[in-house]
Amino acid sequence: MKLIVDCGATKAEWLLSSGKNLRTAGFNLQQTPPEQLEAVLREASSGLGPGVREVYFYAAGLVGDVPIDWDKWFPGARVECSSDMLGAARAVCGTQQGLAAIIGTGANTCQYNGSAIVHKVNCGGFILGDEGSAAVLGKLFLADYFRGLVPPDVATAFEAHFPADYPTLVRNVYATPGPARYLGGFAPFLMQHYAASEYVRGLVDGNFRRFFERVLSLYPSLPLGVVGGFGHACEAILRRLGAEYGVRFSRFLRSPMEGLAVYHF
Repeated sequence: MKLIVDCGATKAEWLLSSGKNLRTAGFNLQQTPPEQLEAVLREASSGLGPGVREVYFYAAGLVGDVPIDWDKWFPGARVECSSDMLGAARAVCGTQQGLAAIIGTGANTCQYNGSAIVHKVNCGGFILGDEGSAAVLGKLFLADYFRGLVPPDVATAFEAHFPADYPTLVRNVYATPGPARYLGGFAPFLMQHYAASEYVRGLVDGNFRRFFERVLSLYPSLPLGVVGGFGHACEAILRRLGAEYGVRFSRFLRSPMEGLAVYHF
């Protein structure tokens, strides 16, 4: 049997070619303590059972050696470890050339030739880049909120849903281990107000326009596939704005697993 693993910092999805799937806590290969990593692998190995002969492992921030003794958990299996960006490209492009974008809490892109990534614009993270992402949208909104630039109706609704005093907001951005995740958590609230608020529409559209102008414009004109919960939820907006920039979209996937199953199985 073949096994695909799509691993993020908060959750990991495991899918067998038999159709059996499993979700566990995620992990960061560079930061997760060994005992915590071992607990997740033990859960996955026991939950999936024996018979795995090929493992295709995709994870964000894959750098250097992968600190996993795969033979301990899936004895005799051949293992291929790749970045989540290659996983996204395989999911939306398959064996065809094209562009791939991950648009979720963060944002990342690449040009794919049908088998490998051949060009990549550095994303920079939510402080230096990540245009189009949920975290950047949250950052832009919070900066406006601090300065009293958010319209009263949206500000009042925000205060009804979130602890909105200045010290709490600043502490959550600068003194917690997951500031991007925290900022991205404002995106669902903002999208609820997209239709009714001109201010929110301008904020969301401006974030995506910067994605087209500052990132996508640096690639050749090829079909673009999008992976990620935020991008999937904003498909109609991205298609409308993208048309102004001549962007041709190939497909939108909430998770890469659907496309990866077709690619590998």
